[in-house]
Amino acid sequence: MSSDVRFTDFKSDKQPTWCPGCGDFGTMNGMMKALANTGNDPDNTFVVAGIGCSGKIGTYMHSYALHGVHGRALPVGTGVKLANPDLEVMVAGGDGDGYSIGAGHFVHAVRRNVDMTYVVMDNRIYGLTKGQASPTSRKDFETSTTPEGPQQPPVNPLALALASGATFIAQSFSTDAQRHAEIVQEAIEHDGFGFVNVFSPCVTFNDVDTYDYFRDNLVDVAEEGHDRTDYDAAKEKILDASKEYQGVIWQSEKSIPYSEKHGVDADMSQIDDGAPEGAMDLVREFY
Repeated sequence: MSSDVRFTDFKSDKQPTWCPGCGDFGTMNGMMKALANTGNDPDNTFVVAGIGCSGKIGTYMHSYALHGVHGRALPVGTGVKLANPDLEVMVAGGDGDGYSIGAGHFVHAVRRNVDMTYVVMDNRIYGLTKGQASPTSRKDFETSTTPEGPQQPPVNPLALALASGATFIAQSFSTDAQRHAEIVQEAIEHDGFGFVNVFSPCVTFNDVDTYDYFRDNLVDVAEEGHDRTDYDAAKEKILDASKEYQGVIWQSEKSIPYSEKHGVDADMSQIDDGAPEGAMDLVREFY
């Protein structure tokens, strides 16, 4: 940990190829600011990403990074954190990556409560594959492959997290730079799995969930005097489909990270040569 790190230290020398105006720029900048504000530095940070526009983020950030396969970023991040608890692990994904093929991994990552941060860039569309409806798209959202809309209710990722036993649930808006960075910072500082769903507009394929839409409709729970530790109040906000909320909506005061609960606190990334004593005897029992 270092107090001398600036957020620019997390910028790589690779230029992003995201569309001009993409919400992912603001999402990434907030992640880097939050990492610097919490005293982390590139040498102790590991960023894991999946597929889609969001999957490129590990290339654009200066840290240890792995660009995984579709929907599988969370189990990789879990493995990294358990192998080396001293690393700050941040997993990045999109709504298609995280709430479609990766939904099963999302549920189990939440319930394990491993001490890492999951930032999802939710633009309510598949952007990289040219504009199909995603799990969070509106029921009537018209695309080239769903001209009458998907005709299915959108996934509520916050409700899915709450039902899975989440200990930290938040939502932010990529262009609200200071507030977004604050929220991600709180997720990093949380003892357990910190989940932040980020409204990150796609300026190329989504002309409904735009910057103007979120600016006009976002409600910050902090300004409403919301008690983030009140489970019933959090559930009410999460299930309220009439508003778009920003802020930390739920944080459990009883959160115990996986490593503490199961005694996983040693660095296992350095493996001695050869099999552990008795390992072959154990293998022979099953073969």
